[in-house]
Amino acid sequence: MAALETNDSNYYPLTGIGWASNQSICPKEYQLITATVEGSSANFAKGFGQKSGCYLCTSSLLVKENPQGDVVADIQLLPDKSPLPPGYTFVDEFIDSKVSVSKKKRLCIRKVPFKEADTAVFDIKLTGKSKQFVPSYTCIGELSGFVIWCIKGRVAKPKPLPKPRSMSKDMKSLSIENEISNSSPQSKKQESDSLTVRLSKRRSTLEPKDAVYSSENIYGISAMDGVPFTLHPRFESTNNVPNTNITNVQIKSRAEIENEYNYSFMTEKTAAARIPPTAS
Repeated sequence: MAALETNDSNYYPLTGIGWASNQSICPKEYQLITATVEGSSANFAKGFGQKSGCYLCTSSLLVKENPQGDVVADIQLLPDKSPLPPGYTFVDEFIDSKVSVSKKKRLCIRKVPFKEADTAVFDIKLTGKSKQFVPSYTCIGELSGFVIWCIKGRVAKPKPLPKPRSMSKDMKSLSIENEISNSSPQSKKQESDSLTVRLSKRRSTLEPKDAVYSSENIYGISAMDGVPFTLHPRFESTNNVPNTNITNVQIKSRAEIENEYNYSFMTEKTAAARIPPTAS
């Protein structure tokens, strides 16, 4: 099989092949092959003493963006009385009643739906017997003094379009543009102000509290923060409190404690001085 770049916009799979006497008789979608590669007339009726012409014609109606229908997957030239292969049909005939096509050899084609086609026939050329080779084309056979050539290639299937994504209600609610664009000018302002308030409240919950994260307070964060204070049941009654002389208890300030024990609290100050993370 000859190689062919099927993505080239000049090439489309053939959708039909036939015989025609002239362009006015065959359907509009068919085009006559009126000349050979060498430039001579490609009239198959010349040798039969007939005034009317007989030309091969081809059709290629596929739309590249949205191809539909059948394509010509293969073409063969059968000798006389040879059985028609399964899946093949003889080519169409659009000829005058006075013109007859040679029955010694018959052209037949096999059509398949485009979606099922892996390879297809993309073009047909004719040459005289003296022409030995047509680059990239495969020889089908000789008929009435002409040699028939075809080129095959892989069928390039269009890429399927991606399905549109469905946005959930939660995602739609997060779209500020969607909310504002679908409302009236007055409601746009109200919704914008409401959104600003919601964002401000959200930001305030993320900002650090001054009393907790202050670098000047070395007792800023404690493992007991937020834990409610309650007495153990055994101490709820004063009868259970042991007799203890607390008259000698002396209350000291933080400065007196620091001077007495000479503890700099450097570790605590360093930890408290670190800037806590903030929400951007």
